Amino acid sequence: MVGEYADVVLVDGATMVFNAAKPNRVDALVDVDLRVAPGDFVSLIGPSGCGKSTLLRLIAHLLEPTAGTLSVNGKSPDRARREGDYGMVFQQPGLFEWRSVRKNVELPLEIDGWARARRAERAVEMLELVHLDEFADHMPWELSGGMQQRVAIARALAVQPALLLMDEPFGALDEMTREHMQAELLRICAAEGTTVVFVTHSIPEAVYLSTRVVVMSARPGRITDEIAVGLGGDRNEDTREDDEFFKRITEVREALRADRDGADVRRVSGVEDR
Repeated sequence: MVGEYADVVLVDGATMVFNAAKPNRVDALVDVDLRVAPGDFVSLIGPSGCGKSTLLRLIAHLLEPTAGTLSVNGKSPDRARREGDYGMVFQQPGLFEWRSVRKNVELPLEIDGWARARRAERAVEMLELVHLDEFADHMPWELSGGMQQRVAIARALAVQPALLLMDEPFGALDEMTREHMQAELLRICAAEGTTVVFVTHSIPEAVYLSTRVVVMSARPGRITDEIAVGLGGDRNEDTREDDEFFKRITEVREALRADRDGADVRRVSGVEDR
């Protein structure tokens, strides 16, 4: 549970190489260190191909690192995955079209062996949390994209994980729906006390959601900066008009630009990272 460990996520020297023994070798991540404390909302941002999603998949034990160590709630990622310590939400909701909304939310509980009555009760609780309880008996294809993503969030949180891993979950939504979903996500995570690691390409999204924004370099991915957002916990539409909001956006943009300019210098001088 949240609060039992000093760090919900601890990444120490994580390196990820794909196709190491082949001509098409890819150095995705090099020597990445990251700490995520209970209650943190940490966004990973960087250029396309910098390894943001790879890092998320290492935390989720969907990949094994080439070098380095990771832990979730003081456990190996493998054990944390088997014990349901995290939920994961992808860019596409990934709902099963032949199961109702309620049955989709019940799925991880069914896999965990919850009794029928108990999992039905929990599914209703989660659908109330995401304001979709009146759609419990609908099929996924009857819902909008934003509503489907709320169902995916409810499903991910159904087992009360300490950690929520999110890989560009709002990337396919229009701007107005995206901003609504950002506000909903903050409300839901505050209600559940959930720690979040969130991948995004959007600087305003990262700033609006996060307690910290972690800036990553172009491949091979490294963490080049961490920016404390400091906007407080009670964020709303007025937050998007606040001077501090725009200052943090500028800080993140300048951190990304500094890394890009440094990469350009390395390429010109012939010392680009390998």
